[in-house]
Amino acid sequence: MNRRRLLITGAGGFTGRHAVRSFAAEGAQVTAVLRHPGNDGGSRGAAPIFPEGVQVHYCDLSDRKAVNEMIQMVVPDEVLHLAGKNSVPESWRDPLLYIESNVMATLYLLEALRSLPQSRVLVAGSRLKFKAGGLAGPPHPYSLSKTLEELASLAWGTLFRQPVLMAEPCNLIGPGPSTGFCSLLTRYIVTLEAGGKPPLFKLSSRYDLRDFLDVRDAVKAYSVILNKGETGTVYKIDSGRQRSLGEVAEHLVSRSAVAVPLDWGPEASEAQDQNALNQTQREDSGAVVPDVQATPEVNVATLGWKPEIGLETSLTDILVHYRTNGEGGLV
Repeated sequence: MNRRRLLITGAGGFTGRHAVRSFAAEGAQVTAVLRHPGNDGGSRGAAPIFPEGVQVHYCDLSDRKAVNEMIQMVVPDEVLHLAGKNSVPESWRDPLLYIESNVMATLYLLEALRSLPQSRVLVAGSRLKFKAGGLAGPPHPYSLSKTLEELASLAWGTLFRQPVLMAEPCNLIGPGPSTGFCSLLTRYIVTLEAGGKPPLFKLSSRYDLRDFLDVRDAVKAYSVILNKGETGTVYKIDSGRQRSLGEVAEHLVSRSAVAVPLDWGPEASEAQDQNALNQTQREDSGAVVPDVQATPEVNVATLGWKPEIGLETSLTDILVHYRTNGEGGLV
């Protein structure tokens, strides 16, 4: 990556802020793409302050002409495409916005990059995609948009011989403005510690399993994929260990200076929760994976990557972030 021109879209988001800092530290010439001045990437918190030497470019990726102009101006050697919409509830309210933001904006970017056939592109996908061609349809518009984004991105690479790769991370956690489970619960705890009286925090089930990975490890995986990955491949990124929501919640609650009341929802037997857990495992193991004939999928560990930041460190860093920065972003 040394001195190569790297363009990062979604640079104001949770993962984007970490990616800009990490790649800049590696020595890449980073261009951080924001939608407009003061943009926070859709994340809660202050607008990001990037390291010295990082170039900032403002571009609405839904504007095809603006995307073309940006690519001609930056002429990137590599692109890390993190921009997009990721709220399931919002996708129900405005499904076309999700198609525009996650599918068409990605295609505008890839089309603009056709003038730079050697530019490698890594597109961040989602585990919430559904099995294309299966009996079950998409569970929500967000899932549809991310499935179409993956299919279109890889097809575009094949049709026009572009070096397009996909990354499929699990649940990313860590310091910084995020709307993920760990950050939401941490903000709730910090509000209680400050004497606030927020609405009771609600969770679905103690036994639901998730694979949580520190965002800083994920960014290192993105670097490995850009350097060593094979085009036309979907690289799964995960910690390799499932954690129950109850376990993670207890980790955070045990670090609180005050009592933390939680609402685990309607009472359910452990057997019922175990059924939900088994369903989650089935989905994680293949039920949401597209037809294997369409796209090769491998774990990024095959490229020599492995996670280095443990869950306890991640949770501690999240608490420190919100206790010291409030709603602020990485600086």
